[in-house]
Amino acid sequence: MKKPLSILVVKLSAIGDVIHALPVSYAIKETYPDARLVWAVEPTARPLLEGNPLVDEIITFEKKKFKSLGGFLKEFSPLRRRIRAAAVKPEGFDYALDLQGLFKSAAIVWASGAKKCYGSEYMRELSDRVSTPVVGPNANGHIVERYLDVARAIGCRVDEVVFPLTVSEREEWSAMELLRRAGAGEGKPLAILAAGANWPNKRWPAKKYARLSDRLFEAGIIPVFVGGGAVDENLREEINSCVAIPPLSLVNQTSLKELAAVIRKGSVVLGGDTGPVHLAAALKTPAVMLMGPTAPERSGPYGMEKDCLLAGHPCANCRKRACPKGIDCLDAISVDQAYDKLMEVLGRT
Repeated sequence: MKKPLSILVVKLSAIGDVIHALPVSYAIKETYPDARLVWAVEPTARPLLEGNPLVDEIITFEKKKFKSLGGFLKEFSPLRRRIRAAAVKPEGFDYALDLQGLFKSAAIVWASGAKKCYGSEYMRELSDRVSTPVVGPNANGHIVERYLDVARAIGCRVDEVVFPLTVSEREEWSAMELLRRAGAGEGKPLAILAAGANWPNKRWPAKKYARLSDRLFEAGIIPVFVGGGAVDENLREEINSCVAIPPLSLVNQTSLKELAAVIRKGSVVLGGDTGPVHLAAALKTPAVMLMGPTAPERSGPYGMEKDCLLAGHPCANCRKRACPKGIDCLDAISVDQAYDKLMEVLGRT
């Protein structure tokens, strides 16, 4: 009797990137329902996979432990044993899919001993020496489709794009309680605003978020800021110093799954090219993304690319973390543009 396939997916970070890769798990199990699917991920994004019935085991890769040579030498052998054990089959994994395309993901794929290894078309740091880059029909398309091309390379059919995300009743209740305590009344639409982003030039200026927040209040829409970390907290404080009416804030108050539940309660989500907006798209909550250094057709909210607002610089889609010209990239998008787009989206829903 032929044994079921054993497949390793390596997509470690960030939140938005792991969300983009989730449809790969659905495509694998749709085609190979008996396959054993193991996913390697970093701690921050792990909750996105927890509770996913399509993922049989999650391996957490704690990058900080591998940063020094001593840490690498100490941690790599136990990691390798853990990965090999996860395959269950003595001969190891049949396939490994490197959707990260970096040295760290290549090391995990190499450690897996998988017979066949594939990665997306854009691979760096010698990762293409370990996995075969897949240049599929969507090589110039959205990153979600590029990842699915890697799944297609191992025979997966993709009849529909599904983002398997599970939110428990406890997390739903907790999100409702957080919104209630923050002051969200029943019956009024919620605009979920994500001001933070990992790249400085993916952030819309705080003063513009403040003006948008006040205009939303005037229209009877409740603005709720979300996010986590020091950057988001600093932006929240800056925004609060500029507003006429303090907006609701759940910054640094939600887990990732509670954030998903909050986004489900929202009528619309707005932010830069950042995790919460991609989470909204995966949950089918209408989303508006403000974009400059990245392009909608590649990394906009999947299925909602038409609702992106572009900064419109000649150097758009530069894919640089910080502008070498010193331009505040998203400042070119006006408050009127953001407000009008939000009203347009809300009008459709």
